[in-house]
Amino acid sequence: MALLFPRLAFSDDSLALRCEDAELSYRELAGAAAHHVGRLQAVGVSSGQRVGVFTHAGLGTMVALVGDALAGVVSVPLNPKLGPRELRHILRDADPKRIYSVRADADSLRVVDAGGGMAVDAIELGVSMAPAPTFEISDEPLLILYTSGTTGPPKGAVLSSRNVAANVDALARAWLWTDADVVVHALPLFHVHGLVLGLFGSLRVGGALSHLAKFSPRGVCDAMASGGSMLFAVPTMYHRLADALEHDAPAAAAFARARLLISGSAALPVREHRRFEALLGQSIYERYGLTETLINCAVCAHGDAAPGYVGPPLGGVELRLVDDAGVVLEVCDDATMGEVVVRGPNVFLGYLNRPEETASVMDQEGFFHTGDLASRRADGGLRIVGRRSTDLIKTGGFKVGAGEVEACLLEAPGVGEVAVVGAMEDDLGQRIVAFVVPRVAAKPPTAQELMDHVASELTPHKRPRELRFVSELPKNAMGKVMKRALIARLVETRDV
Repeated sequence: MALLFPRLAFSDDSLALRCEDAELSYRELAGAAAHHVGRLQAVGVSSGQRVGVFTHAGLGTMVALVGDALAGVVSVPLNPKLGPRELRHILRDADPKRIYSVRADADSLRVVDAGGGMAVDAIELGVSMAPAPTFEISDEPLLILYTSGTTGPPKGAVLSSRNVAANVDALARAWLWTDADVVVHALPLFHVHGLVLGLFGSLRVGGALSHLAKFSPRGVCDAMASGGSMLFAVPTMYHRLADALEHDAPAAAAFARARLLISGSAALPVREHRRFEALLGQSIYERYGLTETLINCAVCAHGDAAPGYVGPPLGGVELRLVDDAGVVLEVCDDATMGEVVVRGPNVFLGYLNRPEETASVMDQEGFFHTGDLASRRADGGLRIVGRRSTDLIKTGGFKVGAGEVEACLLEAPGVGEVAVVGAMEDDLGQRIVAFVVPRVAAKPPTAQELMDHVASELTPHKRPRELRFVSELPKNAMGKVMKRALIARLVETRDV
C-alpha cells in the first residue's frame, strides 16, 4: 500500500509543523487531521468532491489541507487576497461543496460580496481519537490550483496524488531530502512552491516544516537558527536576505549552517548568487517548474549550482527543446533557444472544465508545451530564457532572450531590479525596452551608462534601445514580474 504521507500512519512525537509560536507533532497532526475528516463526513463531503480552503497562514489551514488529502477530498486553495471578480470566477468554475477558513466570518462576507451563496465553515483545530485515514496514492484528483490568468480567466490545473508523490520523491533524491530536514519558508499555500513542495513535500519525506506567516529577513534568520536545514524562497526574498545579512554577522553565521538553499518561481540574478557565496560560502540551488507540471528540473545537492541554470530534468521527467515548428532540437550549445516540452508522472491531469485548452498544450506524444524558452548545455543543464509570449524579442532579424539582457543589466552598478520587454517598431520589428528600478532612487545610473554596459558585455543587437526608470515593477503574489502589465503600459503611452 503506497501512502501519500506514510509517517502520519505511524505517527510519533516528532515535530511535523510549526507556524510562528505554535507547532504540531506528527501524533498531534494525525489527530487534528482526523478531526477535520470527521467534520467533512458529518456535512456529507465525500471522497472526490471539492472543497475550497482560504489559505491564511496558520496551523489550521495546513491541517485542513492535509485532512482533505487524507479523506480523498479535492482541495481548491483560495488566495485570501482574491478580488470579488477573481473569487467569483473560481467559485463558479470549481463549484466546491463547502468552503473552509480560519477566518470564517470575514471570508463569508467576501464570498457574499463575490456573489457566492454559501457560508464559510470555520476550521477547528480539534483532536479525534479515531486514526487518520490512510489515503493511498492514485491518479484521482487531489488539488485544483488556479493559474495566474495572464492570458485570460485563471484556469484550474488538476493535480493527482500520484503527480505530487512522484515529484516530491524525485526532488528528495536530487536534494538528499530526508526526515531529518526542517524546511523553512514564508511562501503562500495556494501555489506549488509553498503547498506542494513546502507542506506536502515535508510531510511526504517525514521531515518538518517551519512556516512563516509573513516574510521578513529577521523571521527567516531566526527560523534557520532554530533548526532549519533547508530554505525555500523566491528571488525577491533572497535579495532582501542578502541586504540584511550584510549588516548582521551573527545572523549570517547562523544562516551559514543551512544544508540547502533553494530558489524558484523566477530566475535568481547572478548578483544574488555571488552575494550569498561571499556572505555564507554557500551556493543557492535553483529549480524550474510550473503549476501544470510541478518541478521539471533541479540542481542536485551534489551538483554544480551555476548561476542561471536550473539543473537537468528530474528522474522520470522526459524533457525536450523544440523549435517554432515543433521539431526537436538536439543541440547542447548553451545558445540555441527552444521551447521546453515535458512528459512524465509530474504532468497534470488537465484544466478543469476546459478540455479544448488542455488539448491545446498537449501534443500527440503526450508532451506538455510549457511556453518557456530555454537553452541547454553539454551536461544537460537548462538555462531558462523566459516566456515565449513575453520574453522572446525579435529585433532586426535576431532573436533575443529578455532574461539574458536582464541578467546583464543586474550586474551593472546602481541597478536594483529590471524587466526587459519588446515594443513593436516598424524598422526593427521590436525594440528592446528595459524598465529599471535603481538601487538608490536619488542616485540612479544614467540610461547611457546602462546601454553601454550591455553593449560591452553582449552582442550589439541585444542592447536596449530605451530605458525607463521606475520606482517598482508590477509583481504577482509569488514575486514574478508581470510583463504583460509593462507591455500594456507601453501600449497606453502609444509606444507599442
